Amino acid sequence: MESRAPANPLFLRDEELRQGIELMFFAYRDFTFESDQQLRHYQLGRAHHRALYFIGRHPGQTVGHLLSILKVTKQSISRVLKDLIGQGYVEQKSGARDRRERLLWLTPKGQELERDLTDRQSQRFARAYRETGAEAVEGFRKVLLGLLDPTERQAVDRRLRGGGR
Repeated sequence: MESRAPANPLFLRDEELRQGIELMFFAYRDFTFESDQQLRHYQLGRAHHRALYFIGRHPGQTVGHLLSILKVTKQSISRVLKDLIGQGYVEQKSGARDRRERLLWLTPKGQELERDLTDRQSQRFARAYRETGAEAVEGFRKVLLGLLDPTERQAVDRRLRGGGR
C-alpha cells in the first residue's frame, strides 16, 4: 500500500473533505463491483443485496424492522421482497403472537447467495484491515459511525457490538 504523509492537522479544510468524499466513492465502487456483477446473473440489484444481507443478519425480523434498517419506502421494499420471495431466496411467515406480522427468513438458497456475496466483500475488508492494522481499523470504525446520522449512531453501534442482532 502506498504510504502518504499524515493527514493535514487542519483536516476540516475543503480539500481534505473532498478527498475523503472521493475516496468513499471509489471505495464503494470497488466494494460493490463484484457483487453487482454476480447479482446481474440473477436479475437482482443492490437493493436485493442489502435486503438479503440484513435478513440474514436478523433472521425472523419483521418487514417493519427491515424498513427501519434500510430506510426505504414500503413500496420499494415490497418490490424487492416480491422478487426475493418469488425466486426462492426469502420466505415470509406470520408472527406467532400477531398473525398480521410478516417475519422474514432466508431460505437455504438465500443463505447460500448471501454468504457468497458477503464472503467476497469480507475478503476485501480483511485485506484492507491486514494492510492497515488495528489502530487504523478502530479509527475507520469511528469515522464510519461519525458519518451516520447522530440519532442513529448509538443504536447502530449497539447493534454491531451485539453481533448484529
